Amino acid sequence: MTRPPHKLNSRNIIAVVWDFDKTLTPGYMQAPLFKRYGIDEDFFWKEVNGLPEIYAKRGMHVSHDTVYLNHLLSFIKNGPMKGLQNRHLRELGAEVPLYPGLPGFFTDLQQRVTSKPAYQKHEIRLEHYIISTGLAEMIRGCDIADHVDGIFACEFVECPLPPYYSKQSELSLETDFEISQIGVMVDNTIKTRYLFEINKGVNKHPSISVNAKMAEEDRRVPFQNMIYIADGPSDVPCFSLVRKNGGKTYAVYDPESEAEFAQNDRLREDGRVDNYGPADYTETSPTSRWLRLQIENICERIVHDTESALAQRVKQPPRHLHKDKEVPPEGEIEQDDLFKEPKN
Repeated sequence: MTRPPHKLNSRNIIAVVWDFDKTLTPGYMQAPLFKRYGIDEDFFWKEVNGLPEIYAKRGMHVSHDTVYLNHLLSFIKNGPMKGLQNRHLRELGAEVPLYPGLPGFFTDLQQRVTSKPAYQKHEIRLEHYIISTGLAEMIRGCDIADHVDGIFACEFVECPLPPYYSKQSELSLETDFEISQIGVMVDNTIKTRYLFEINKGVNKHPSISVNAKMAEEDRRVPFQNMIYIADGPSDVPCFSLVRKNGGKTYAVYDPESEAEFAQNDRLREDGRVDNYGPADYTETSPTSRWLRLQIENICERIVHDTESALAQRVKQPPRHLHKDKEVPPEGEIEQDDLFKEPKN
């Protein structure tokens, strides 16, 4: 008898994937960095927003999402942020404010998937991920870092190796550490790559390539087990990917901003998100209630699908048949019936 193929994963993991700036924090995470070095935050972003047009006139094209990284490097190289290191970014991350209800809400959602015996029976668990165009080291330093299973964001390199470093028998010890290169660049399209990494389990099993062909039933976190939460139109690629593949999407807005409210309403009307609400994660807020409801719905579906699949894969054992006590299932016949004469 041919046995059914063994599945790589049990598909009982739920992934809640978060944007960071204006989703988990009211502003941009770099604000404490600018404050530390006495740089006007609005002035910095104004210059960043002007760079794509300036470079375009020179015949060069830059990414609107990540051009700020090179501008930060210019501030380091030319003095205003001289000496900036990755450890400083992590220290400054502790100063990044979070929206109400965080980070406790992350723990609340994880506990919810173990709240019922049926969920425990099927070992359902929930993981939190952050995918951001911001700075990974600052996120690692903030209060929410200990509550997430993975952080995907921009990274910097200090003291890059020189040309022909592989031919040198001994490298000089660098003492003047300073951020000088971009290690990882994440823009709003690259974010979708990390959704696939979570989906396929690349982040847990590095031997798997994100570009590897993988059957849906073997993927660690099915898209239908994902919820993606972000603040606006820049996350449309991720909203579209998750929603198209059966997951849930949710947009948040600053409760004080009418413009952000209207923007999120347009996203819902355009079918980009399933719902939207204020960036308030306290127990009674509409956002926390909606997310708790979706988590419970996913848990119930996992239980149903798992038990249905089990019932289909396991055949009932043979049993003794007694005409006067049991009626055979439809389609089966009693042994005595084989010896009856057919009726005319």
